[in-house]
Amino acid sequence: MIDLPPVRGTLTPERPLDGLTWLRVGGPADVLFQPADADDLADFLAALDSAVPVFPMGVGSNLIVRDGGVRGVVIRLGRGFNATTVEGDTVTAGAAALDAHVARRAAEAGVDLTFLRTIPGSIGGAVRMNAGCYGSYVADVFVSADVVLRDGTRATLRAEDLQFQYRSSTLADGAVLVGATLCGPMGDPQELAQRMADQLAKRDQTQPTRDRTAGSTFRNPVGHSSTGRDDDTHELKAWKVIEDAGMRGATLGGAVMNLMHANFLTNAGGATAADLEDLGEKVRKRVYAESGVTLEWEIMRVGERAPRGTNT
Repeated sequence: MIDLPPVRGTLTPERPLDGLTWLRVGGPADVLFQPADADDLADFLAALDSAVPVFPMGVGSNLIVRDGGVRGVVIRLGRGFNATTVEGDTVTAGAAALDAHVARRAAEAGVDLTFLRTIPGSIGGAVRMNAGCYGSYVADVFVSADVVLRDGTRATLRAEDLQFQYRSSTLADGAVLVGATLCGPMGDPQELAQRMADQLAKRDQTQPTRDRTAGSTFRNPVGHSSTGRDDDTHELKAWKVIEDAGMRGATLGGAVMNLMHANFLTNAGGATAADLEDLGEKVRKRVYAESGVTLEWEIMRVGERAPRGTNT
C-alpha cells in the first residue's frame, strides 16, 4: 500500500493502463495520478515518500507497458496542461498538448514548427525524447521547459540542462515536464499548411497509420532520422537492416513487424506486451547476427513482466 498525500486532482488505485497506450497492452499502475494543475502536482510530489517510484506518462504513443503493470505512481497530465499560445515567433505549449495541434496552431500564426505535425504524441514526450523528423528536431527550436522535479521543486530548464542528443535528453528520473517554450522561423501560413498536408500524405503512403503501432520501434543505427527528402540514403535505416535480415512480417503471438514498414512493431490483434517486446528482441538478435548492427529501442518499455503463464 502506498501512503498518498491529498490532492485536488484524481488518484485511481490499480488503474489498467492498456487502454491509455496506442498498442493497447499492459497491466495496471499501482496508482494513476491526474493532477489538477502544476501546483497540485508539485504539492503531491513534495509530500510523496521519496522511495515511491514515479513515472510520467504522456499519451502512450511510444510506449510498451509490460503485462505485470507499473509499480508506484504513474502521472498523466490532462486538460490543465494542454494550452498553446503564440506570441511572435515564440510558441508556449503545455506538456499534454499534442504535437500535431501545436504544429497547426503555430502554422496559423506563421511560425514554422511543421516537423511536429507528423510526430505522434505530446509536447512533454517530444521534449524528453528530442523528437524529430524531416531533418528537424525539438533541440533546434527549444527555448526552455518548465518541470516539477521528483521532490516537488519547480524549475525552468534550458537546452544545456537537458543536453539533447539523438532521441534523448538528460531529464532527471521522476521529473515531470509541464510545459515548453519553442521558437521557430517565420513563414507564410498557407505555405506552412501546405507543407504539413504534403508531409501527412507522404506519411500515409509509407507508414501503417491505420494499424495499432507505437511509431518507429528502433532508432536508426546512424543516429539520424529520415529527412523525407528524395536524396535521403537508406543503407543504415532501421527498416532497411530489419528487412535485409528477413524480419519484415515476422510474427510472435499477436505481434508482427509490419509488412508496410518493417520498423513498425504492430499489435495485429490480441498481442500481449510480452509478445511485442519479445518479437522486438528477436528482431534485434537477427539483425545483429546478419549485419553486426545493434538496434536500439526507440519505444520506451516500462513496468514488470507478468509471471510466466499469466499473460492473456
